[in-house]
Parts: sequence; structure tokens; C-alpha cells
Amino acid sequence: MKLNKKVIDSITVCGLCAMLTVTAVTNSGRSEVKAEDKVLANTGLEHTGYNSYAGVAATLFDYEKGLTAENAVTVEKENVEMVAAAQDAQPQLTQEQQEWQTKLMPKVEESLNVRAQADEQSDIVGKLYKGSVADIVENDGTWAHIKSGNVDGYVNVSYCVTGTDALSYAYDTCGEIATVNTDGLRVRETADTNSKALEVADQGKTYQVDRAAQAPDGWIAVVSDSQTGYIAADYATRSLNTRVGITIEEEQAQIAAQKEAERKAAEEKAAKEAAKAAKESKKTETSQGEAVSAGADDLTLLAAIIECEAGGESYECQLAVGAAVINRVKSSSYPNSISGVIYQKGQFGPASSGKLARKLSGRISSSCYSAAQEAMSGVDNTGGCTSFNDHGSGISIGNMKFR
Repeated sequence: MKLNKKVIDSITVCGLCAMLTVTAVTNSGRSEVKAEDKVLANTGLEHTGYNSYAGVAATLFDYEKGLTAENAVTVEKENVEMVAAAQDAQPQLTQEQQEWQTKLMPKVEESLNVRAQADEQSDIVGKLYKGSVADIVENDGTWAHIKSGNVDGYVNVSYCVTGTDALSYAYDTCGEIATVNTDGLRVRETADTNSKALEVADQGKTYQVDRAAQAPDGWIAVVSDSQTGYIAADYATRSLNTRVGITIEEEQAQIAAQKEAERKAAEEKAAKEAAKAAKESKKTETSQGEAVSAGADDLTLLAAIIECEAGGESYECQLAVGAAVINRVKSSSYPNSISGVIYQKGQFGPASSGKLARKLSGRISSSCYSAAQEAMSGVDNTGGCTSFNDHGSGISIGNMKFR
């Protein structure tokens, strides 16, 4: 329809031009004027006088000017319509994508330095570790002025992704977490309120979102104890598991805190091991050592000293007394025989008081004989002790302390 109108307008203009030429050449009376009137009447133009070709020219100019303006408006309208159509054809960004148009993430294995100025030689004021997200203040294509956490500085954009690419990278690299916002939320085995509860979570607990699992509307699939569970979406907040940048001071403080934590952990471990060793040292520990060569008199002598020192104690304590005597025999610090050890001056009271002699001439219990035999065969439940008494520090066996 628009094309037909343009053709009609062109024909009209050509006709006016032809009439103007005829009028200018003949200029011969009323018949031409009448012809001119007829043409003007058909075009709707006003007659300007008997000799009117100058008026027709002016009118023709105004008419052409109107046509030009109308065509310009038509072209502009068509251009606007084409631009609008092109915009409609472009995919619309989601609200989340729109929010990420001014965000940036480092695409690195560990961290990206944040500098004080847009210069590789500038001081490092902070770091963006892998998984950190920053707000872009300004980006010239080479350096970006960013803010993240307490970090404010410049990063080289060749090591970064921005906008929608950064959002996709965040999902792929960081994943999502679901933070529980109520107490007593049950993690279900399936997306069903009647399903078995895998665990009960309180407010503030976070779960990794299992994006591979298909969760119906109203549910979030999460990882609970290495298996997929489901929580009600109304009682949890879903978000990207990103982090923020840290300043150099914050990083140094973290390193110091980590070292202090490691030191305390080492101290606690050492304390636990010492406590365990002390506890175990109180238990009866029996080991099989090298046997001592001795005759019948040595067996009786050892059984007698055991009777004198621990006759009323448990068998473990009697064995420990015999083991201490044998340990002395084996040690280079004492005599190398049972009798030499027992009768060494100032060592065993019963040997010098006469109690041992009376016991040797009397009756010795079978338990003391058995303890003497085990000790002489190399059994040691003291861990190598060579001394004992009924007070002070040492390994407690029965009512005696062994050192």
C-alpha cells in the first residue's frame, strides 16, 4: 500500500512539472488558464492568478517538501520497528544474570594478586583465591578496579572471567550450598514428608547442593553423609558457595592463626599420648626377656626375698619384685648374680636384718616360688625397673612403686 502511494505522488509531481512547462511556453490566454485550473483542481492546489507559473512553481516546491517530510517519518518509523524487532529477538537476561554483569572471578588454580594500582610493579594489597567473587568498579579491558570483602584494588582481567561467564564458572567451580534457617529440619531419604529421616539439622547448618539429583518443586537435593537427601526449600536458603578476597594483613593473620592452631593441636596430642602412656604404665606389663642361669639355691633365695618383700601382695606384685632383682643381675651397675644382688650392702633390708635367713629356714609360699621361676625365665612386668618401695613415684603394681 505504501509503494502505491509513492507511485501516485511521483506521477502527480511529474504532471505538475509538465503543466508548468506548457504554461511558461504558451502563456496565450484563458484556455491555458482553464487547463491550469483543471489540473490544480485535481491536485487540490490553490490557483494564484492569470499568469501563474511562478505561483505553481512555489506551490510545487511546498508540495514536494511535504512529501519528503512524510517519507522521512515513514523511514524513521520503519527503522524503529526494525530495531525493536531485533531487540525482541535477543535472549533476555535473568535477574541473576543481570546482577552478575558487574561481577568478576579469578580463573586461576590458587590465587590472583590484587594490586594497589593498575600496574604489574605495584604493591600487592590483597588476593582473590579460587572461588572468590568481586564487584567491578571500572574495567578498561586490561585492568579492572575491583572490591571484594575488605580488598580494594586492581586485577589483570586476562586472568578473570566476568558477567554471565563468571556466573557459569561459579556454578561449575564452587557449586551451591543450602543453609538451614530453622531448627529441627529433617533431611529426608526421598522428596516426601513421609520418607525416612536421614538426620535432623538445626538453624545455620549448611549442606552441599546435589545438582545432579532431580529435586521436585519445593525440595532441595543435598549431600548428607555422602548420600543424597532432600530438605524442604521453604526452610533453607540456596546460594552459590563463593568467597571474598582477603587483604595481605588478613592473610598474614590467617597464617599466624593456623600455625597457632597447629601448635596447640601438637601440644594436645602430646598431652594425650603422655596421659595414655602414664595410664598404661599403671597396668601390669609383662614382657619376656632373657632367662638368668641359676641353680636351686638361687631359686629358693629369690623366692625367699620375694616372700620377705611382697608376701602379702598380689601375684603381680610378687612377680615384679622378682623381676626387679633379675633386672639388677642383668645390669652392669649391680652384681651379676642373684645372691650378689640380694646380699649387696645397703640394698635389701631383710638380708641384713636376719629376716631372709629365717625365711630360708622356714616355709616359702608356692606363689613366691612361681613368681621367682617366672622372673628367672625372663618375664618382666615392670618395664625394666630395678628398684621398688611402698611410697614415692613410679609404676604402681599392687601397693608398691617400681622405678
